[in-house]
Amino acid sequence: MFSLILYEPEIPPNTGNVIRLCANTGVALHLIEPLGFDLEEKKLRRAGLDYREFARVTTHKSLDECLMALGRPRVFALSTHGIRRHDAPAYKAGDAFLLGPETRGLPRNILDGLPAGRVLRLPMREGSRSLNLSNAAAVIVYEAWRQLEFKDGS
Repeated sequence: MFSLILYEPEIPPNTGNVIRLCANTGVALHLIEPLGFDLEEKKLRRAGLDYREFARVTTHKSLDECLMALGRPRVFALSTHGIRRHDAPAYKAGDAFLLGPETRGLPRNILDGLPAGRVLRLPMREGSRSLNLSNAAAVIVYEAWRQLEFKDGS
């Protein structure tokens, strides 16, 4: 189906919520190190409840290692710097969605390495800074899955 990539996530409950999202949607979760927590941390387990066993979670030493392991998929990054709305692309099975760390977002060099049309933004009210990481992940995953008519895409 899809892959969700969290680049250097920092807050355990956010990643726990994303694990739960991935378990319920069939999306594979990829975590890029360094992580701001231990995967066995209590706050992570509490947020992910008992969904960890139902989610495919893989950690990678680098983004490049992750993308190689995924076979170099089409990558769409979410960023407040995006110029294209998240619902504009026509998603297809195998696409990957990249989200940055909670306190700083994706580094400029990563954003600059993607085609401009693949750096997406979520609509927000003027003056808003950003959405919570797990909420942003849910928005993009469900939009992409909706486009596949909630089929597994395989």
